[in-house]
Amino acid sequence: MVKLNKWLVNGSLAAASIIGSVLYINQNKKPREINAIPPFFSGVAPYLFAHRGGMAVRPEQTKLAFDNAVQYGVDGFETDVRLTKDKALIVFHDATVDRTTNGSGKVCEHTLAELRKLDAGYYFTDINRQYPYRGHSDAKILTFEELLELYPEMYINVDLKDHPDSYEGAIAPEVLYHQISKHQAEHRVLVTSFHKEQIERFDQLSKGTVAIGASQSEVTEAFIKFNTFRGNTYHPKANTFQMPIEFKGIRLTSARFIKWLTLLNIVPGYYGINSIDLMTDLYQKGAHTLVTDRPDLAQQFKETLK
Repeated sequence: MVKLNKWLVNGSLAAASIIGSVLYINQNKKPREINAIPPFFSGVAPYLFAHRGGMAVRPEQTKLAFDNAVQYGVDGFETDVRLTKDKALIVFHDATVDRTTNGSGKVCEHTLAELRKLDAGYYFTDINRQYPYRGHSDAKILTFEELLELYPEMYINVDLKDHPDSYEGAIAPEVLYHQISKHQAEHRVLVTSFHKEQIERFDQLSKGTVAIGASQSEVTEAFIKFNTFRGNTYHPKANTFQMPIEFKGIRLTSARFIKWLTLLNIVPGYYGINSIDLMTDLYQKGAHTLVTDRPDLAQQFKETLK
């Protein structure tokens, strides 16, 4: 009877081991077709991007911020774009101008000329709760074209913010593609959006010539399939995942998940990375792109790699 029990236990463990191995292999099996890695990612990893130009230390999305980030040797910028009343594409995050400028109202209700008059450094405070950049000549709203022209050597990760159901959202992907093409910046721009429709619209226009990131829904789909042993049923559309380190308390930073994305030619990236320890941890796990509010920390991290 003891021998029989041992045999049953050993048999069960062996079966469980075999099933686990099959599930793991199945989970990490590549689909028959995967996307090629676009030229945007042909540089030396890791990429360190300044979030909105480095919003912790300078007024976000302004020349002040971008110039400061360049001095710290970042590889590029993470930015957002919105369409104005007169169809200009500006580098701006919020739907309204109230939080970051001395103006008020929706971006889409103002012309570019009106927006240029606003002080984008008005509410920025330093560590002493002072307002050092109020009235500064470089604390102004930029257009996306100006960003391309001012920083021709920088990578730009741009997020389409206008809702796809709005008038602005309907035409923003076309405006963005036209400007990227005009400046021959296809190789150094990555287009993302929280909205799946916006990424699809842009990709149809660009015909795959510009790198695209995943929408929130695509990241969710992939993460669920990976963790329910159905990873081989996921078919990538995006070239990269730009993710937070956690979502609703669920960590998205396991080395196995990062490795799986890499096997699928999906470049793993994370935003909100504001400590050198976290940068080091993610890079050692295989993360390629790290987006930070602190360009100074990005420089310090790069020094540790030397």
